[in-house]
Amino acid sequence: MLAFLGAVICIIASVPLAASPARALPGGADNASAASASAAAAAAAAAASPGPQRSLSALHGAGGSAGPPALPGAPAASAHPLPPAPLFSRFLCTPLAAACPSGTEQGDAAAGEREELLLLQSTAEQLRQTALQQEARIRADQDTIRELTGKLGRCESGLPRGLQDAGPRRDAMADGPWDSPALILELEDAVRALRDRLDRIEQQELPARVNFSAAPAPAPAVPTALHSKMDELEGQLLAKVLTLEKERMALSHSSHRQRQEVEKELDALQDRVAELEHGSSAYSPPDAFKISIPIRNNYMYARVRKALPELYAFTVCMWLRSRSGGNGQGTPFSYSVPGQANEIVLLEAGHDPMELLINDKVAQLPLSLKDNGWHHICISWTTRDGLWSAYQDGELQGSGENLAAWHPIKPHGILILGQEQDALGGRFDATQAFVGDIAQFNLWDHALTPAQVLGIANCTGPLLGNVLPWEDKLVEAFGGAKKATFDVCKGRAKA
Repeated sequence: MLAFLGAVICIIASVPLAASPARALPGGADNASAASASAAAAAAAAAASPGPQRSLSALHGAGGSAGPPALPGAPAASAHPLPPAPLFSRFLCTPLAAACPSGTEQGDAAAGEREELLLLQSTAEQLRQTALQQEARIRADQDTIRELTGKLGRCESGLPRGLQDAGPRRDAMADGPWDSPALILELEDAVRALRDRLDRIEQQELPARVNFSAAPAPAPAVPTALHSKMDELEGQLLAKVLTLEKERMALSHSSHRQRQEVEKELDALQDRVAELEHGSSAYSPPDAFKISIPIRNNYMYARVRKALPELYAFTVCMWLRSRSGGNGQGTPFSYSVPGQANEIVLLEAGHDPMELLINDKVAQLPLSLKDNGWHHICISWTTRDGLWSAYQDGELQGSGENLAAWHPIKPHGILILGQEQDALGGRFDATQAFVGDIAQFNLWDHALTPAQVLGIANCTGPLLGNVLPWEDKLVEAFGGAKKATFDVCKGRAKA
């Protein structure tokens, strides 16, 4: 509809206005000549310019501009000319096939083309910058891969070389963890797996080379994902290196302890070999030894390495030979726990009778060791009503009750032979130290029957403690206390 209206307006605007008819001049001859001249001029104009005249005749019709025709017989001119007749124009408008573009529409079209050109130029610049950024990121990732590959190569080539340079070790640490083939294979497999993963990522994830003359990639998603994977792999590699360093430090500490233990075992073996070379060919069981404390002091003692569990009853038996000279037997053993130094103590101070302390509660025992001979001592106790019994050489010497009734023996304490503890594992008092020999110290978690006690004392029914047996590896001597081979049943007869 708008195109049609524009075409009509265009046609109307392009048609020139019709000339006014010639006014009659005064004078008949002059008027006639003037009219004739006017008609001749109009005809000449029509012949000279056919375009506008055809348009005008087409719009106005034949003779539209000459006025009405003269009647026959009428004079050509009159002294009194008639007023000009009104002109009537007929406009025949037909729609054109193409609309005439206006100046405003042409300007808008040119502005739109300029904006589109600017947008395309901006888009091309952004794509070029994105391509440059992607190229820089890919180069950075390649540098990172090369750096990690170098580190991994140094780690892979350095660790086995360190292990290989150590060579076969013929000392006591020949069977240490660093010489284990399983550990070496595990480390080599871990390093090889990390290197394979790095090679696969470098070959598969990274593009070979971006052709920046072609259309660039719309989004740099691959380098971002690759960067995150590289960070993750680098973190795993650092964690593995830290773990290896920690294991190396732990092995260095444990190797020192193992060396000490091996040296101690070697000393024991050398002592055993020396005894065998000096003529004793009889087999010595693990419990055939004794602890000897020759003088009264506050630094000679033996410590039991095994921790005790929580006990609601116990029986402790041992062989004792006192060398105190009648000045009190001292403390054959003491057991302390955190918060209670006198959890279990067997003590004879000065000329007082022997006492059993449980949780600082005291019971006097009718036992005597003043003849400097070997005696078998057994003491049993139960938390129910605090019942206790004391045996010497297989015979019941006394019993009682209400000794720390309903108090369980606390676990994870320290058991010392030969000293009384005023603090957990220490603060010994020389006046309360034991002087003499201790052997076959065994502990059970229940009360033994009188027949069992008698069998142990007569060497007819030897029995090791189910909580703490008397074994060489569980007892360690300190401060000059001596551990010597001794069979109590044979040695007692010789003594």
